[in-house]
Amino acid sequence: MNEKINKITYTKKGDYYYPNISLPEDTNFSIGKYGRAHLRYIKQYNKFLYEDLLLNGGLNSYLHSIDEQCNNFLESTIKEFAKKENVTEELKASNQLEWVARMNNIKNRVEEIIYNEYIYK
Repeated sequence: MNEKINKITYTKKGDYYYPNISLPEDTNFSIGKYGRAHLRYIKQYNKFLYEDLLLNGGLNSYLHSIDEQCNNFLESTIKEFAKKENVTEELKASNQLEWVARMNNIKNRVEEIIYNEYIYK
């Protein structure tokens, strides 16, 4: 039995009414590292935003968008920092350990920016 209350349809099972809620089919994106981190953050510190996105069916696409923005920023900023700091293919060929150390340092700094500018806002 379906009932409609406040523009939401409900199905009665036994003595209880359950809302008929489902995600739109075109928003089933996979969520990466940064999207999941932002999800944990909004669940804990911005419950209103989380519940609003969840109930309106926009949570998955929102998290996918955050994840894409972060990955694009990571890729472009690492290249920019490496160029500014002269971390080149020549360094990689001549001193691999130095190249790896410097690239890891750059990646860590860029991820710190990502967490402060995208994830924790």
